[in-house]
Amino acid sequence: MLRDTIKAETVTAMKAKDKDRTATLRLIGAKIKDRDIEMRTASKEVPDDELVTEVLTKMAKQRRESITMYVDGGRQELADKEKYELAVIEEFLPKTLDEAETKAAIADAKANTGADSIKDMGKVMGELKAKHGASLDMSLASKLVKESF
Repeated sequence: MLRDTIKAETVTAMKAKDKDRTATLRLIGAKIKDRDIEMRTASKEVPDDELVTEVLTKMAKQRRESITMYVDGGRQELADKEKYELAVIEEFLPKTLDEAETKAAIADAKANTGADSIKDMGKVMGELKAKHGASLDMSLASKLVKESF
């Protein structure tokens, strides 16, 4: 399970006295616990690995946005810190599809849903999310779906 892997990596980083990695892994653990608390009141059960992947995906997206803002603001040292955290987070995420693979997945989803206009974009995006989930960059997919119509 992904949660156990993150815990084991945290212990390894602590033993290696790698402060930055330990801090990042502890941050990931805290976010997962926050999500666990949220899910206590939720009506539907989410598989554990799926929950952890959602948390990691959201954290990665936040880091990417922060990097862009820090670079634009001339704060390279903060951008470097965010890049390091993003690299640690991405270790636990499934491999993301590249642009060519994403285009192929979009073509497949359009064929499966019978989408032929921009009005069907929601169907295509739903199909993509269901089939590819965390291995798909949804912002890139959204842009490419729009361009495909």
